[in-house]
Amino acid sequence: MAKRKRLTPFGDPALPEDATQDLPPDLETKAMFTRYPQGYAGTYVRPAPIADMAGAAAATAAMEEMAEVLRNARESGRMVLALPLDQVQADHLMRDRIALDDDEMTALVDSLRARGQQTPVEVVALGPERYGLISGWRRLKALRQLLAETGDAGKYGSVLALLRQPEQASDAYVAMVEENELRVGLSFYERARIVAKAVEARVYADDRSALRGLFGSVPRARRSKIGSFLTVVRALDGALRFPETISEKLGLALAQRIEADPALPARLLAALEAKAPATAEAEQAVLSRLGTVEKPSQKAVTETVLSVAPGLRLRDLPGGGFALEGDRADAALRARLLDWLRQQ
Repeated sequence: MAKRKRLTPFGDPALPEDATQDLPPDLETKAMFTRYPQGYAGTYVRPAPIADMAGAAAATAAMEEMAEVLRNARESGRMVLALPLDQVQADHLMRDRIALDDDEMTALVDSLRARGQQTPVEVVALGPERYGLISGWRRLKALRQLLAETGDAGKYGSVLALLRQPEQASDAYVAMVEENELRVGLSFYERARIVAKAVEARVYADDRSALRGLFGSVPRARRSKIGSFLTVVRALDGALRFPETISEKLGLALAQRIEADPALPARLLAALEAKAPATAEAEQAVLSRLGTVEKPSQKAVTETVLSVAPGLRLRDLPGGGFALEGDRADAALRARLLDWLRQQ
């Protein structure tokens, strides 16, 4: 009987005869395990082709499923991302926070240095490796400060973030405002300013819709006060150095006076420029002096009204000046008075 040829796992019939002479008789060419010739190490196991294909298909399907799960988690904001600081645009939105409290910022920096970032910021994708900041401006600023101080990019070179997909710009502004309302609070001036800026950016059509959109969850009385502060913001924004320190009482009084006297903002701006207040207290003193007027008592009003002729009275005005009133205070009297004044 002709001797069978023994094949290697690679189908090579040219191996020396003694390479397979120690194989058991029942493991010839059909064996699943084949001993290598001298120079090879170990034992080769060749899986069945169908099992190999099935295993590869299952592995591919599992990897695709995992990739889809990760993609959904990322896009739905359930996955925390580590983004390089230079990929996050801090001024993507007009920020509502005007000033930072030094003590609060120091505490935040110390916390990040000791414990790392505990709460992710929120971002929106702007393009490949570009993100716009929605909320978490103080955390981003603190991390950048630490990176500049230490140069430790491994520890402070990235920010933990959740990816958001706001359907429209107003949703992003609402998220920013709500975070600050819950975390640190905003002054009435800062609240009114973000309303004004959102309207200027055409995120909202008008003040009313912006107030309801950004502060719909706050009590109506507070929302009304924010609306009153809009008058102050539009009259003085950019000229004030410490606007966030304006109290509720002073701001509401200023708004009322500005609405009653359209020339008042010009006088306030001139006074602020001339005084150049270096402190919040000095700035508020200027605003208080020009922007608020005590209402005279009824007794004072009665004492400053004089009868100068039948049908003609002279009344002193708060803050200086006087007025003529009565039945005879008509256009003819006004014309005669102007002629007399020009001759003096």
